[in-house]
Amino acid sequence: MKKQAFNPYLPSWEYIPDGEPYVFGDRIYVYGSHDRFRGNAYCLNDYVCWSAPVDDLGDWRYEGVIYPKVSDPLNKDGSMCLYAPDVTLGPDGRYYLYYVLDKVSIVSVAVCDEPAGRYEFYGYVHYADGTRLGERKGDEPQFDPGVLTEGGTTYLYTGFCGVGDRLRSGPMVTVLGPDMLTIVEEPVFIAPSEPFSEGSSFMEHEFFEAPSIRKRGDTYYFIYSSIVMHELCYATSKYPTKGFVYGGVVSSNCDMHIHSYKPARKPMYYGSNNHGSMVEIKGRWYIFYHRHTDGTNFSRQGCAEPIEFREDGSIIQPEMTSCGLNGGPLAGRGEYPAYLACNLFCKDEEIYTPLGGLWMDSRFPKITQDGKDGDEEAGYIQNMRDTATAGFKYFDCRGIKSVIIKVRGYCSGQFEIKTSWDGKALASIPVGYTNIWKAYMTDVEIPDGIWPIYITYRGEGSASLQSFTLI
Repeated sequence: MKKQAFNPYLPSWEYIPDGEPYVFGDRIYVYGSHDRFRGNAYCLNDYVCWSAPVDDLGDWRYEGVIYPKVSDPLNKDGSMCLYAPDVTLGPDGRYYLYYVLDKVSIVSVAVCDEPAGRYEFYGYVHYADGTRLGERKGDEPQFDPGVLTEGGTTYLYTGFCGVGDRLRSGPMVTVLGPDMLTIVEEPVFIAPSEPFSEGSSFMEHEFFEAPSIRKRGDTYYFIYSSIVMHELCYATSKYPTKGFVYGGVVSSNCDMHIHSYKPARKPMYYGSNNHGSMVEIKGRWYIFYHRHTDGTNFSRQGCAEPIEFREDGSIIQPEMTSCGLNGGPLAGRGEYPAYLACNLFCKDEEIYTPLGGLWMDSRFPKITQDGKDGDEEAGYIQNMRDTATAGFKYFDCRGIKSVIIKVRGYCSGQFEIKTSWDGKALASIPVGYTNIWKAYMTDVEIPDGIWPIYITYRGEGSASLQSFTLI
């Protein structure tokens, strides 16, 4: 029997941002950076891998550490982080892992005979004369490699271009030979950076970082994080090295631009940088992205949504949901953890998409966990102060008559149960001060049908929400 799939799709104590999903055989594998819960920087942990059967996207398996950060000869002391990687199947049938360390501007490569085995350091991407890409005079620094292999040719996409940085021209693609290291066609730029975008299709959504590449039919989709930060955008071309035209937004980890259930410019989650890519699983396409937790940029979790294409190949931007890979709404009955919230906000909105490593203070609700990094502690929502709202989408509700919530904290007020973010309360549940998780129940009639569930706190103090149960 298939398991229900949720967002985040991995356990709430696992922090894998920058997800690059691939189907190898009958399993979907996700490669990404590895954040540390309550870390002080991005990507502090070793690379690990998770996989799931393609016919059961709720059954994820931990494959273990696939590449320790001390494996690179330049990082024997582990002082540098492993930034966002990508993996490709080489023409020799082996799997190649491309990555950049956080204080160098060259591309490292590791190799393995299996998609989720132990990767071994292989070498650095270099020109025919042995000079490493990123170190030749005139080279731009390398960052966030994305790779695509067709036949004996591998296309390596890299780049990082901040607003106003006139020293960086844009994302580049470099063509590698069958040894997966040697450059056979020198880097070319496929889109302009922000200072050079005037008159181009990329204006206002220029490339920032996170290049990734996928092919659908005869069309190449270049996915990237834009200067807007919270959005993943895409550009398309019939060629892997030229002709890319901006296509639109494929994901926002604030749910910006979405106007199907709220004003398009209203953010519905505390987001910041975004990174991910597309994958086709059994005939259906998905976008993998990440969300931010614990009130900081440094504890990011992987999420995914199904995507639909228009006849012209353009992508319809999906909402952030709690059901993600489930293939439809969640069962409208039973207990659900609060960390599945896909919407999380309060009346104060100025903190959305914070720059750098800024922390949100205790006015703002956040998804967090007890314990330390690596502890398998289920997450919950903390800092639910007056007006704080958690939204969960979607549930196939049938005959629901009661709701139970589990709450703790120094609070005195009530939780409202709603089926729209700005709608009337269907029921209210009084809560009081408690330093242990306590269950509160109320009668409520939710009409039969597919609905979101929104839970809003009204009152004094600060509450934590662990779960809710539909019965």
